[in-house]
Amino acid sequence: MASGPVYLTEEGITKLEEELEHLRKVRRVEVATRLREAMEGGELIDNAEYEAAKNEQAFVEGKILELERNLSRAVLIERKGAGDVVQIGNTVIVREKGRRTKESYTIVGVAEANPKQGLISNESPLGQALLNQKVGDLVEISAPAGAIEFHILDIK
Repeated sequence: MASGPVYLTEEGITKLEEELEHLRKVRRVEVATRLREAMEGGELIDNAEYEAAKNEQAFVEGKILELERNLSRAVLIERKGAGDVVQIGNTVIVREKGRRTKESYTIVGVAEANPKQGLISNESPLGQALLNQKVGDLVEISAPAGAIEFHILDIK
């Protein structure tokens, strides 16, 4: 289990707090109701609904613990804007070598990463390669298909 800092933007902290609140006040109650109803159904040994509700309860409680841990170790990512080198919280414009299109990635912590939305983890191969680099640098990451090079075009 990781014990280091969990880097989050203000939006990320708010999102995790809202998810935690929902799990505590809504999902817990829903699962408790399902458990109660399943227990009232009689025999618990072969009761699939009861087993499903117990599993869901374990999942919800586990998720609550995970969110509480992440929020207790949260370190706010200050959006400083453009700088000389890429830092967590920066948005980096890159172009993959051999391609014409530009790609934009914001470097965030693991808990907030969502590559489909352009949010990459500081611990991902690309995130690690970009950190502490400058505009004009060429970074290389290893991928299953081989090495991929990215040219850093801008830091925001």
